Amino acid sequence: MVDHVFTDLTLAALYDRLNPWGPGDDFYLGLVREARSVLDIGCGTGQLLRRARAEGHRGRLTGLDPAPAMLVQARRARPDVEWVLGDMRTRLWHGEFDLAVMTGHAFQELVGDEEIRHCLRGVRAALGDGGRFVFETRNPAARAWERWTPDRVYEITAEDGTSVRVWHEVQGDGLSGGRVRFTETYDGDGWAAPQECPSVLRFLDREPLEGFLTEAGLTVVAQYGDWGRGPVTPASPEIITVARPA
Repeated sequence: MVDHVFTDLTLAALYDRLNPWGPGDDFYLGLVREARSVLDIGCGTGQLLRRARAEGHRGRLTGLDPAPAMLVQARRARPDVEWVLGDMRTRLWHGEFDLAVMTGHAFQELVGDEEIRHCLRGVRAALGDGGRFVFETRNPAARAWERWTPDRVYEITAEDGTSVRVWHEVQGDGLSGGRVRFTETYDGDGWAAPQECPSVLRFLDREPLEGFLTEAGLTVVAQYGDWGRGPVTPASPEIITVARPA
């Protein structure tokens, strides 16, 4: 299932404003610049590949996403990038990419073991010799979900100039079975009613992450705890993983 926030055209149009370019995007852009062919899995509105093409990347740039509304935004902004609807279960490539990435914590949308296995097997098949897979997940030790509270309201201005407010609320006691369930609520000036979007994210620590990668034929070559390539510690916000075919 794809979260409603990614399938609704109105909400998808707000995504870039809610997720402005940041240090993580700079990190991935540096990798994309060095690669001849790139597969962005869960590309969303395609900010990363759009920027790379705008800066003059002449190689193959392929963005994959299961949400049509997100790809509408991507195609409108940059039709000269290859945008593909689907996921790693439905779209298969064989040795075609130097780099595969999953940005914006997209890996955490894979909440089941089999979802993770299917994705990683597809990544392994898609990478050519010497290829790399780079992705990040929120470090469970940092307990980011404890800051997802309704009193923290994010306000942005939509394309039509109206104000939209967004907040989150965790369900239950937080982390349960390695998963956090929460709602993301949108409310805009002139809207008939707020839109509440339920979601669930998977939180994995380094050891189980490495286990899934090894099972898929991938080897971890580096892990960082932040976008400055610092070490992973209990206080690190991220687990950023660089892997290659074993």
